[in-house]
Amino acid sequence: MIEYIDRMLRHLLISRVDQLADAQVRFEPPDDNWRTFVSNLQHLALNVYLVELGENRQLRTNERSLSNGTGLVVSELAPRRIDLHYLITAWSPAAPNQAIEPTVDEHALLYRAAAALLAAEPLKPTEIYEPGSLPADLPALLLDTALPTRVLPADGFPKYGEFWGTMGGRQPWRPAVHLTVTVPVPLDTDEVGPLVTTQMTTVGQLGSAGPGAVFRIGGTVLDAAGAPIPRAWLRVESMDGPLAHTTETTAQGRYIVDRLTAGRYRCRVRVIGLGERVRDMDVPRADHDYDVTFD
Repeated sequence: MIEYIDRMLRHLLISRVDQLADAQVRFEPPDDNWRTFVSNLQHLALNVYLVELGENRQLRTNERSLSNGTGLVVSELAPRRIDLHYLITAWSPAAPNQAIEPTVDEHALLYRAAAALLAAEPLKPTEIYEPGSLPADLPALLLDTALPTRVLPADGFPKYGEFWGTMGGRQPWRPAVHLTVTVPVPLDTDEVGPLVTTQMTTVGQLGSAGPGAVFRIGGTVLDAAGAPIPRAWLRVESMDGPLAHTTETTAQGRYIVDRLTAGRYRCRVRVIGLGERVRDMDVPRADHDYDVTFD
């Protein structure tokens, strides 16, 4: 996941900061080797270094979502979140003399980089890569999302002095943009079981003539385009009017009704803005089709 964030940041900086190319935005440690690399360049450079990772506990949740595919209901725990802490510094290949003060050029580049990052927060891949297309290998979790971002937090980076102390004696303390990008970490999914369409339970009492049967049915409420409708109100009645069951569809547009005996029922579904749809259905159905479509 981190490599995709690195690429996204490089694309953002070179596309929105003047006079920057791929070779001028690098992710190596800003040590003596980096200083040598910069001295061989003809232009200013930005060093975007990942200094720390930490879990974002404020965005942590134990909520699960249910989805269905290939006939199975899948339970998925919400992704954990990791904060990626970057320090962005500007570097000039020029040596200072009476006519050249490269530090001023570095400050100007650092300001432009900070302005570009502030204008882009939160990071949205679809906006960063426009008008071009998204990378073909971009993970699904990043396709249609906004990544929480903090640029220049008031408290800064608490280990800044320690950081420069590990970069070698030749590296002076220099200003940096502290950037934090929060990325999702997907967790394993669990298969809950097959999607409910028709489930029959036989029951009987001692001394009765024979067992009876009750049914649980499941279906999906869909719009005209075939997309599921969440939180639709649904009521199942017997054909002579008495209420059999009232429920609401899930976030995936699914509903389940149980304790039905064999027979014919009327299903009423209401959706705000779409009105009401009525479907008569037999329980059980050979094709297990209990969906309701607002066409």
